[in-house]
Formats: sequence, C-alpha cells, structure tokens
Amino acid sequence: MKIALACDHGGLSLKNAIKAFLVENGYDISDFGTDSPSSCDYPDFVLPAAEAVVSKECERGILVCTTGIGVSIAANKVRGVRCALCTDATCARLTREHNDANMLALGGGIVGEHLALDIVKTFLETPFSGIEKHQRRIEKIARIEEKYTK
Repeated sequence: MKIALACDHGGLSLKNAIKAFLVENGYDISDFGTDSPSSCDYPDFVLPAAEAVVSKECERGILVCTTGIGVSIAANKVRGVRCALCTDATCARLTREHNDANMLALGGGIVGEHLALDIVKTFLETPFSGIEKHQRRIEKIARIEEKYTK
C-alpha cells in the first residue's frame, strides 16, 4: 500500500516517526514535506498529498500538524478526500469501517508517538465495512461535495 505523508513544522517530528514505522512495516511512502522545522504553511504540503490520494497515486494519506485540525480542514477541501482527525484507535477503526476515510489527520502536539502509531496501524489495517447504510451516507456526502465545490 502506498501512503501519502505531509506535515507542517508542528507535525514534523511525529511525521518522521510515522514514516519510519511505515517503512519498517513494508509500506511505500510518498513524502510531500515539510522536512524543515522552520515555520511553514500546511496547505502547501497537504494539497499535493490530498491530490495524490484522490488520483489514486497513493491509496491513503496521513497528515500531521500541531493539532491535526488545520490539515484536516485543508484536505477536506479537495473533492474526493474523506479526512478524519483521530485521537484514538477506536476513532480510526470506525472512520474506516463507517466512512471509508482515505486520509488520517493527527495532532503532533495532542497525541504521543506510541498512541499515534497505534492509530496509524488501525487506520491502515481496517477495511471499509461495505454496509449499505454506510455506503449510502458516503454517497450523500459526495453529492454535497459536488454541489458546493467547483
């Protein structure tokens, strides 16, 4: 599975830990940056990562900033992205099972490394349930997206 990674300066340390974990576990990585602790703007890195997921260049994406909020908001502006901000493995499991989320947002200042890696593992290993009610809801979200994004 190929994973898109992106972060800003506030998420750099956690992104690097996630990247090492993913490589160690056999995942293919596209790292869209940043690679610097200097202050930067997360949308510059989130957009190419989100585009890689939507285009199917990458199967899933993982985004990190200090809280995870900014990167999730930015990613969800890209048509076809379903980015979920998760703070525990239960949220990660449910967003995959129910929402077929294709991107995960994490807060480097909110979750510690061990918890973040558990969230990542759960997010990547959990399949979409395929249950009709969940598929129906995803389709309704897509229609909202079509109506309000140009």
